[in-house]
Amino acid sequence: MAKSVPVAEAVGMVLPHDITEIRAGEFKGRAFKKGHVIRPEDIDHLRRLGKEHIFVLELSENDIHENEAAQLLAAALAGPGVAAEGEPVEGKIALLAAHPGVLRVEREALYRFNLLGEVMCATLHGDTLVAQGEQVAATRLIPLTTRRDIVDQAVAIAQECGGIVRIEPLRAARAGLVITGNEVYHGRIKDAFEPVLREKLTAIGSRVVRVVKAPDDTGMIAAAIGECLAAGADLIVTSGGMSVDPDDVTRGGIAQAGAGELVYGTPVLPGAMFLVGYLPGDSGQQIPVLGLPACGMFHRITVFDLILPRVLAGEKISRETMAALGHGGLCRNCKKCTYPVCPFGK
Repeated sequence: MAKSVPVAEAVGMVLPHDITEIRAGEFKGRAFKKGHVIRPEDIDHLRRLGKEHIFVLELSENDIHENEAAQLLAAALAGPGVAAEGEPVEGKIALLAAHPGVLRVEREALYRFNLLGEVMCATLHGDTLVAQGEQVAATRLIPLTTRRDIVDQAVAIAQECGGIVRIEPLRAARAGLVITGNEVYHGRIKDAFEPVLREKLTAIGSRVVRVVKAPDDTGMIAAAIGECLAAGADLIVTSGGMSVDPDDVTRGGIAQAGAGELVYGTPVLPGAMFLVGYLPGDSGQQIPVLGLPACGMFHRITVFDLILPRVLAGEKISRETMAALGHGGLCRNCKKCTYPVCPFGK
């Protein structure tokens, strides 16, 4: 499919692929673009890049070039909410989030895709929050050319699931906050939960419609949840009272308010005593309830940050969902937190 020509004899020939240049600590990118006609003044530059020979392609109808392959692969990989960046650069195409949301990756399909060997797709970790325009995956053909049927197989694998990567948008929730604890209710200490929760909800496009403080009393906690629902909340977040002390009765208050399908406890630190449940809504919808333990006041990032985007993307959180968080669920508690650019929750 390709033969090599000494670079000194390549003047006037057309480059069949991009040629990359790397200058340590300065630059990595395209030095010569595919389709460039080699000039006499290019010879020394090519040699500085370690090129003593240049490929000349002779493609048959059964062969495919890396750029055409990348375009076909990118189109097949991109599911809803994902767009290809543009033309291939150095044979690679990036896939970008068309809007903010939760990245979903069809992991088994991605595995079968990459098993083909001559094609590749690398993604960010699935089930994570991504911003509009953020690169979520990239694909390319690994050799310069390959058999067209290999690319056809890869495209078929990606198309079977409607695209291996997709972005699920977040709904804008109307959140009701229930701040529990005798010490806060009676004014003995200043509440530290509300500003933290308000900031996190606002950052992902939601808003707080009601804040109610309740003592460590099951009935009053249930009534506070009802007050938030009456104010139009379609997401309830409670704070505190999730531990094992006699006064920690928030779970009971959530249950008394009518929440079912309660999942209490996660294999995540910080956040082991986190709770998710669901309240029946007036129109038959389920209203999520998130019970945040006291760690939410002391740690910048907890299990709440892993689960909240998934809830707002419409995912039903189950015991199986929680159990899967154990691998990667231990926060390193770095002195300078870099989340989400870190392994926590992945």
